[in-house]
Amino acid sequence: MYCRMGSIETTSSVHNQEKGLSLSLPRSFLHFLEENGLDPSIYAMIETIPRYIRLEKVSWLSGFYAIPSQIQIAGSKAYRQGKIYGMDAASGAAVSALNVSPADHVLDLCCAPGAKLCMLADLLGNSGSLTGVDIARARLAACRTMLQKYSLGDHCRLFVADGTSFSLLPVRSCMETKPSLSGKNDPDIFAEWTAKRSWRDRKKAAKAGNIADLDQIKSTSPELIFYGRYSGVVGLCKNELFSAVDEPSFSGYDRVLVDAECTHDGSLKHIQKFEDWGWETLERRVLDAKRTDSLLHLQLQLLTNGFRLLRVGGTLIYSTCSLTVAQNEDVVKQFLSRNSLAELRHVEASAIWPCRSGGIPNTLRFDPKTSQTSGLFIAKFTRLAS
Repeated sequence: MYCRMGSIETTSSVHNQEKGLSLSLPRSFLHFLEENGLDPSIYAMIETIPRYIRLEKVSWLSGFYAIPSQIQIAGSKAYRQGKIYGMDAASGAAVSALNVSPADHVLDLCCAPGAKLCMLADLLGNSGSLTGVDIARARLAACRTMLQKYSLGDHCRLFVADGTSFSLLPVRSCMETKPSLSGKNDPDIFAEWTAKRSWRDRKKAAKAGNIADLDQIKSTSPELIFYGRYSGVVGLCKNELFSAVDEPSFSGYDRVLVDAECTHDGSLKHIQKFEDWGWETLERRVLDAKRTDSLLHLQLQLLTNGFRLLRVGGTLIYSTCSLTVAQNEDVVKQFLSRNSLAELRHVEASAIWPCRSGGIPNTLRFDPKTSQTSGLFIAKFTRLAS
């Protein structure tokens, strides 16, 4: 079913005449789109973009089905039983571009809200390891809930940490053997994870939750909030787990996903939410020049650190759901100019994907008109030997 969004003063509507749709956008956002050479009419397509679920068949992306956008999957029996989860196909393409293989050690450096993390765990199956990192404790806790709901957490560990400085490498011990529980009474050795926490752990979590200043969070050590039976954590001494290595070129991760924080202007459903949140909120979150400059710096830092943690010959995917050049091609150009060991690679699977080339060779762009998905930028890197 289609409906017309209510308009407010100082807004202008974008229209899809064929479908009769409209979405009221503030003039400041229209100016933002014009500055970036973006067509405002894409935001009139919100009801024409299908819902995608991770299950089995979208013709160009294995493991996905498309369903009409008005269908709500949250009330379905399959969703409640943890058999399906919603995920945009463009996001699925970003994960697919990593070419995850069995026994890989994978890092998701900005893993919240968790759909890509679940797909990575799904692809790994009963092998390898998956490390999820996010600076937002509440959002990371939601990732933990998803892993448990879908029974995908056995080989995963989750850290509340700053992705620009995270330095922990994968535990390259055998993941297939049963973990030893001999140290379960030793406070310095990780026993099997349980949702029931000790008084000391609850106090520590409460203290962490009261940290309001982001700089304080950045200055603290990574906090492990979840680990599966075969994540390599059980049986380790805590000082073994938290020992950082300065040069991970040969012991780093096989695959790294950096789905960086961005302005989310390529997500139609995200922009639609500002009708309820208030367009003045969009001014602060998306259009503010200082915030944008800060985001560009953050994106480059995340990409740089993710690449630092990648082993020689490994694969890194950088993606954002922004349609702007500044947060995508410009970040890639800056990164390549500073990292001689980084090589931009072609995504082989993209030959059958409904996407277009980005502004740099070998980069990709999904958008509502081209792909019938949300907007997404993808760049694939490999690390060369020095």
